[in-house]
Amino acid sequence: MTVSPLKVLFLAAAMLAVNFTATAQGQPEEPQTAVVGALDKITARITELQLPLGRRVKFGTLRIAARFCYSRPPEETPETYIFLEIDDVLADGAEVRVFTGWMLASSPALNALEHAVYDVWAISCKTSSTDTASGSE
Repeated sequence: MTVSPLKVLFLAAAMLAVNFTATAQGQPEEPQTAVVGALDKITARITELQLPLGRRVKFGTLRIAARFCYSRPPEETPETYIFLEIDDVLADGAEVRVFTGWMLASSPALNALEHAVYDVWAISCKTSSTDTASGSE
């Protein structure tokens, strides 16, 4: 089954119109940045990292990528869900995946990164495009 280019164009225009209407009506925008806390256990340094979705950010030897971020609306019970992929860069330059999964802001120990030197936990999602990433590659 083939789809005509005109149908594809129409569907794309309809999706853009729905997205524009939802934003104009004050509905929440899709998050563009996940905010996580990171602790270096050796130096006791705590850092708040801004993770643009889909981009990797460095923290020590870790490379952290947020793939999805969702915060419940204010009228519901507060909760933030962040899907993270965390790699550890070894001395020889090889990367080892040390965590893949969901982190919840209200329950950081539920699905935690188990690492000898670092702790990472979910904080929130941000929608503003004016936020800057700290420590990005």
